[in-house]
Amino acid sequence: MSAQASRLGLSLLVLGALFAAGCGGGRWGYSRTYSAYGDEGSFLERETQLSYEEIKRFPDRHADDLVGWFGTVTDIAELDRTTGAARLTLQLRGHQDRHLCSDETEGSCRVTVTNRTIGPFQALLTVRSEDLTDGPERLWTGSLLKVYGHVLDGGTDETGPVIQVEHYRHWPHGYFVTTAAAGSMRR
Repeated sequence: MSAQASRLGLSLLVLGALFAAGCGGGRWGYSRTYSAYGDEGSFLERETQLSYEEIKRFPDRHADDLVGWFGTVTDIAELDRTTGAARLTLQLRGHQDRHLCSDETEGSCRVTVTNRTIGPFQALLTVRSEDLTDGPERLWTGSLLKVYGHVLDGGTDETGPVIQVEHYRHWPHGYFVTTAAAGSMRR
């Protein structure tokens, strides 16, 4: 009986670990809807929904607001590999609330952003060491970021607004999809 109880306890522990690992999709957000990862929760709760045009027109009105934007990296203009300080150019993309999935399982779902871009913006941030590596999971052009930060400047039509980033979440190229994948992925 104690051996059976021990096996049952071990089985429940393994199932619990699998459930916890799958809950919320983990680092890459492999779930049907968006959920925070790591330290992101407090930023997600405080973010203010502001439009691109509103920030371009009235950047000073929103300097104290915490902006939360999704963007794909188009250029890494400045990157100090010693400190991680970087200036990135991104294309703002809308987030699709219901992520696209390859099949019925949550693990086949990918964070989904719009195929069409809204406009450029600049992000000033400190790149984390795990995103500076030289592998396929590095932060590079084509990566998707969700940045949380404050508007420094409305920018120009070419640069877009400048955001001082407090926190970011990163998906390497291939770890997210755009709405263009709707034809090949289930919803």
